[in-house]
Amino acid sequence: MTLESPRYAEPARLKLLVELGAMSGSNGRYEKHLADLSGLYRDSAAFDRALENDTGEPAYFVESSVIEGGDGALTVGISTVLPGRFGDEYAMTRGHVHEQAECAELYYGLTGRGVMLMETLDGQTRALEIVPGVAVHVPGHWIHRSVNVGHTPFSTLFCYATEAGQDYNVIARAGGMKKLVVVDDAPGASSWTLRDNPDHRGYAEKD
Repeated sequence: MTLESPRYAEPARLKLLVELGAMSGSNGRYEKHLADLSGLYRDSAAFDRALENDTGEPAYFVESSVIEGGDGALTVGISTVLPGRFGDEYAMTRGHVHEQAECAELYYGLTGRGVMLMETLDGQTRALEIVPGVAVHVPGHWIHRSVNVGHTPFSTLFCYATEAGQDYNVIARAGGMKKLVVVDDAPGASSWTLRDNPDHRGYAEKD
């Protein structure tokens, strides 16, 4: 009786094309266009005006590498959020919590200036700024989204357990995140601040 050799995944060499928000060697990509983000921003009139002048360029996009599945597998990728404002809110991703909520995620700043907005189901909020060379370690059970608070594309390198999955509807079910990342016009301010979202209904476990 002979034993079959295990089937190993093929290692991947990934090259970050930072200024393009691209990753050579990746095997996955998705884009979100402005038309896909209806209802994301509170100022619907400002969003509609932006949509009327939309050039079709992605609002944000992700390139990723997944080379195996199962326990221990990693998803590695680069996420890029283009700059913009809708009313006084900065451009952002939809945000998510992991389907396997205990799974964490790492984000490492490559270009631009952004904020990782994080919240828990019981109402805790954290907002940590990311610039090139700065990483944010998002623990398990934290809902999170990337926000571009600068004037250039905001790109991060990210890594998480492939089995983690994403729940993108957790924020919509709550009427948006508890806090909004908005422009801070106060003298000497850092350009962004947090404000309560009056539409937020509180988070609930998935049905």
